[in-house]
Amino acid sequence: MTSISKWTIALALACSVALPGAATAQQGVTRGSILIGQSAPLSGGNAAFGTDIRDGALAYFRKLNEAGGVHGRKIELVTLDDGNVVQRADENTRLLVEQRDVFALFGYASATLSRPALPYVEKHRVPFLAPFTGADPMRVYNRHVFNMRASYADELEKIVDYFAPLGITRFAIVHYDDAVGRENLTAVDRALKKRNLTAVSVGAFKDRAKPDIGAGMNAVLKGNPDVVIFTTLFKATADSIRYARTNGSGAFMVSNSFPGASQLAKELGGDGVGLVVATVAPPFARVAMPVVAEYRAAMEKYAGRKDFSFTSVEAYISAKLVAEALRRAGPKLTREDFMQALNGMSAFDAGGYTIGFAPNNHNGSSFVELTIIGRDLQFKH
Repeated sequence: MTSISKWTIALALACSVALPGAATAQQGVTRGSILIGQSAPLSGGNAAFGTDIRDGALAYFRKLNEAGGVHGRKIELVTLDDGNVVQRADENTRLLVEQRDVFALFGYASATLSRPALPYVEKHRVPFLAPFTGADPMRVYNRHVFNMRASYADELEKIVDYFAPLGITRFAIVHYDDAVGRENLTAVDRALKKRNLTAVSVGAFKDRAKPDIGAGMNAVLKGNPDVVIFTTLFKATADSIRYARTNGSGAFMVSNSFPGASQLAKELGGDGVGLVVATVAPPFARVAMPVVAEYRAAMEKYAGRKDFSFTSVEAYISAKLVAEALRRAGPKLTREDFMQALNGMSAFDAGGYTIGFAPNNHNGSSFVELTIIGRDLQFKH
């Protein structure tokens, strides 16, 4: 068992035994602790993504706690496994908010897992921080929700804007046939129409759990695209890319950040050479950036991991911003003071990477960068 596993288990046991009664009176705040709740996929097909979110945040919080916490309080993250199942995420949120009485929610792994949390957030006025999604439905202004990354629309615009000036006109998109997936389709259509283009083909997966790769990709390949844009989970994306290559496609394969760049690269292995991925956090190899160097050191020391990823560096930066807002909110901590502190952070420099909010704008970043997997299977920028 790794050190992170031991620490996480010990933390969960400590929280379950010591905190509920004291936390309830102060909305997750005691004299010595601040309780933050998370529902994430720690099992199932998207477990690597959920684990990276948790571990990146834990690396920062544990580092902070070792230095004394915030105003003498240690931040404790309680993560419940949802297995990437919407109903479990819904129940986890109910448990975290109504039984554990957490101070805030943090780092849910997608829009489909985040949206069921919104009724609890509204009812109990709970801050909801850094959902790992750029989906439009989660970016509609909500006074309790604070997004710390660019939107999928920002990413998809960046992708089209990169390829279209090269004279490429034949674009296809692969998406899920649900509310979030159709928003991605609309975003690509919007970016193409700005350049007087339309998609030559579309592949839609009706079932996220068991996508029909053959049917979806056959529909895409009929259009003979030069660029195929994926907005699907990493396993579906990897299987689709392999299917396209096996069936003779020479198109550029491009993904938005949704599957997690590092997780997708691991799934593809050698088949990932040439894949272009949009990322919304600084590259984990950019050690000249102070926050990246800080993140890598913390991951090694407090998480016992050297397998760095775009996902865990994003979680680390998000956790750092949360801690800064807690500091600014002062020692007499309330949820309202905390959200007011976030609203006042117009340009927080986490160490070379800036996030900013305003009272009427809770979308903290529009940073998007494209990266490509080279022949050495490393990301190139």
